[in-house]
Amino acid sequence: MHANKLVSMLNQIATFHRRQSPESAAAEIAEHVQRFWEPRMRAAIYAHLDAGGEGMAESAKLAVAQLKARDEGKTPFDPTEAATLGEPLEA
Repeated sequence: MHANKLVSMLNQIATFHRRQSPESAAAEIAEHVQRFWEPRMRAAIYAHLDAGGEGMAESAKLAVAQLKARDEGKTPFDPTEAATLGEPLEA
């Protein structure tokens, strides 16, 4: 998938979380990407970030940097941490 499409998708997710603090928005964006993007998509967006991240919202850049560090083994990823990132949905 082309980097421009991935950036557009990330920015849509970032727009959804724009009312949150940058750190909270980044955590939510990272959770979404971790759960729903396949490894090839993540690798492509990591490469785009490494090339400067042109067009990416700041919260999206932060999220992608966090995920990249996790995927590279620099930071452990605890799947239970995802459950505490946001408020539970009403049933």
